[in-house]
Amino acid sequence: MITLETLEGWLNSSVEHEQLEFKEAKNQFDNTKLMKYCVALANEGGGYLIFGITDKRPHQVVGSQAFPTPEALNKIKAQIVEKLRLRVEITELNHPKGRVLVFEVPTRPTGQPIAFEGAYLMRAGEDLVPMTPDMLKRIFAEDQQDWFSQPARSNASPDEVIALLDTQTYFELLELPYPTNRDAVLERLQSDQLLQQASQGWIIPNLSAILLAKRLDNFSFSLARKAARIIIYEGANKLHTRIDQTEQKGYAVGFERLVDFVHSSAPQNRCVEEVVREEVKMFPRQALRELIANALVHQDFLATGTSVIIEMYDDRVEISNPGIPPIKVERFIDEYRSRNEQLADLMRRFRVCEEKGSGIDKVICAAEAYQLPAPDFRVGDIRTIAVLFAHQDFNEMSQSDRIRACYQHCCLLYISNQRMSNQSLRERFRLNKSKTGTVSQVIGATKEAGLIKLDESESSSTRYARYLPFWA
Repeated sequence: MITLETLEGWLNSSVEHEQLEFKEAKNQFDNTKLMKYCVALANEGGGYLIFGITDKRPHQVVGSQAFPTPEALNKIKAQIVEKLRLRVEITELNHPKGRVLVFEVPTRPTGQPIAFEGAYLMRAGEDLVPMTPDMLKRIFAEDQQDWFSQPARSNASPDEVIALLDTQTYFELLELPYPTNRDAVLERLQSDQLLQQASQGWIIPNLSAILLAKRLDNFSFSLARKAARIIIYEGANKLHTRIDQTEQKGYAVGFERLVDFVHSSAPQNRCVEEVVREEVKMFPRQALRELIANALVHQDFLATGTSVIIEMYDDRVEISNPGIPPIKVERFIDEYRSRNEQLADLMRRFRVCEEKGSGIDKVICAAEAYQLPAPDFRVGDIRTIAVLFAHQDFNEMSQSDRIRACYQHCCLLYISNQRMSNQSLRERFRLNKSKTGTVSQVIGATKEAGLIKLDESESSSTRYARYLPFWA
């Protein structure tokens, strides 16, 4: 509990406290700047942002009128939760020299720096600056490596290793001939850090089990809970479940079977023109493959009692994974950062996913080719969700669907060294030239949403205008 005595102790301390940030804020304080300080403090392990105190030593109480009412304080707390997903407690102290506000900022989640408006921030003296690459790397590596190296099975005999792990598929994925003797199999696994020799046998780490297990439930309950779950519903809601099953094989050895099952379970696409004429499944296999791989690789393995979940409805498929992404969803198409670097590296070598970050590009390309609405990427409190929709005509799309499609189309062209125009967006929506005005309205709405901007290096003429993503 923070009291006036706590405050006096901070003010009288002979040394600067790294977890304290004093601001006068006599009359007000900018909301955006407050968000940035909360981000910086959280990234540095948490701390206190204190209003009504002079910035320089010796710190003196001067009083603050920032957020003057209980309603204003509750509103800014709610905004911080909404924008940063941080629950910041605010204490109001009535000091004899004036009102003092103390914002108690929690530390960031383990292995996950927090960003605001696309920037990971920290403090440097009186300034807020981007976090250094070394600091970001240390944060992303926190505890994740420990989980992967923890034993899934200890003191296993050579026969038990072969019985538990699908070594045959492991060699097939690497396009290597299967060794003629068991010792060579074990040595190869050991060279990839998928096996460790101990005095009483072999240690199978979590990394090896999660990738190569013949059945995850042969190891432990906690590993079995990491198995991908597939739920197929009848209709557009969760009222009636048709299939509910888990893929108990390891991620690498069971991946193609998992994708095949999800793809084959999809309904037929009801309306595909021009590009795809034959009867096809509602969701492109390529898009499903990339989204499932992303969910498996980028999940938070420290989250307990949860797993990757693939939920298919008549009009969409939702693929979710535990954990909040280390980058903003608006930057999925052009940036890449893996929470689990060792896992991502092995999955790349197995040709399950690409570490260079082109997976989301392929998803959006497939959606455009199959004339689907733009995929939607959502971040909840504890999960990240990718939604792939069934075909819709332009007239059936909501305004938010159209804006999202416009932004993603603009990003896709930009990373291909091209620029979006009214014509290119019309072609994306399969609209003829008579719909130029309608498409201009979509472009205008997307600009107003702050997602795209005019390419000022090109012609200023509306007819020949070209557009860039907001971050370009």
